[in-house]
Amino acid sequence: MDVLADALAAMRAGLPRSARTDVRAPWGLRFPEINGMSFHVVVRGSCWLLPTGDRSQPTQLFPGDLVLLRDGSTHALADQPGTPLTDFDPVLSDPASPIGRVELDGPGAATLMLCGAYQLRRFRAHPLMAELPEVIYIPASRGAHPGLRAAIDLLGSELENARPGGAGIVPALVDAMLLYILRAWMDDHDSESHGWASALLDPAVGGALAAIHSDPARRWTVQDLSATVGLARSTFAERFVRLVGTPPLTYLTWWRMTIAERRLRHSSDPLDVLAREVGYASEFAFAKAFKRELGVAPGQYRRAVAPTDTAPSEKSLVRANSRWTG
Repeated sequence: MDVLADALAAMRAGLPRSARTDVRAPWGLRFPEINGMSFHVVVRGSCWLLPTGDRSQPTQLFPGDLVLLRDGSTHALADQPGTPLTDFDPVLSDPASPIGRVELDGPGAATLMLCGAYQLRRFRAHPLMAELPEVIYIPASRGAHPGLRAAIDLLGSELENARPGGAGIVPALVDAMLLYILRAWMDDHDSESHGWASALLDPAVGGALAAIHSDPARRWTVQDLSATVGLARSTFAERFVRLVGTPPLTYLTWWRMTIAERRLRHSSDPLDVLAREVGYASEFAFAKAFKRELGVAPGQYRRAVAPTDTAPSEKSLVRANSRWTG
C-alpha cells in the first residue's frame, strides 16, 4: 500500500482545477482563498509571487518554476510587485471541464502559466500536511527531481501546442503533479531526524505504515507490526513514536476513524458492515471508538453531516484531532 497516495485519496474533495493563463505586462492577478492547495507553474516568461501579508518579500518565478501554497491562502501573481491587481476569474469553455482560461492583453512581455488548485478536505487532513511549509517553492534546477521536471515539461508542451486529447492529458498530469511535488519535498527533507518525510522513507516505520494502510481491519498489535518489519518490539515502538509523533496503535485508530468518517459521508452501508471494514467486531465497539475519536456517535454523524468540509459538533471534532496539529 502506498501510504502517501492513500492519504491524499482520503482527503480529496474533487478533481484538480486549473487554468491556462496567458498574460502580457502590465498585469496582476489576485487569487482568493480556496479549500485545498493552490499551485502555479511558469511555462514561459516570468512573474512575481506576492504572498498575503508579506508583500515586502515577493519571489520571482522563471520558466519551469513551481509553487504550491499549502493552505490555499489569498495571494497574487504579477509582472512586477507594484502592478495593480485584478481578480483571477478563469473562463470555462465547457462547464464540466477542469481546465479554464485566463487572458490579459498588454503591450509588454508575455507570460504563460498554469494556475490551479487541488481540492482537499481540511477536516481530518493527514498529519503529513501539517508538516509542509506554507509555500513550497521548487525552482527549475537541472537534474533535480526528474519525475517532477518531466511532468512540468509535458504540461508545458501541452499548453504551448494545442493538440487533440489535451483536455484529458492536462488534468491527469496536474493530478499526478501533486504527488511529484510531495515526493520532491520529501527528498529535500530526508535527512531530518523526525517527522513524516522521514517516517515514510524509513524502511521499518514506512513498512509498518504500509501494513496498516493495506489492512486496517486486521487486529494489529505492536508485536505484530514490529515482527512485520523485523525489529524488536521496544525498538520499533520507540522509532515509530520518534518519527510519527504518536504510538502505532494510536495512528491505527486515527486512520480507521478517518476511513469510517469518509464512508459515513459517501455510503449507506449499515454500521455493523462499516464496523467490520475498519476492524471492530461489533457495532457497539465501533460506535464507542468513533465517538471517543470524533466526539459524536456515527449514526448521528451520518444523519447530520452535510456535503461540505464542515461536520457536526465542530469543536469536539477539532479537539479530537488536536493531537496531530498541536
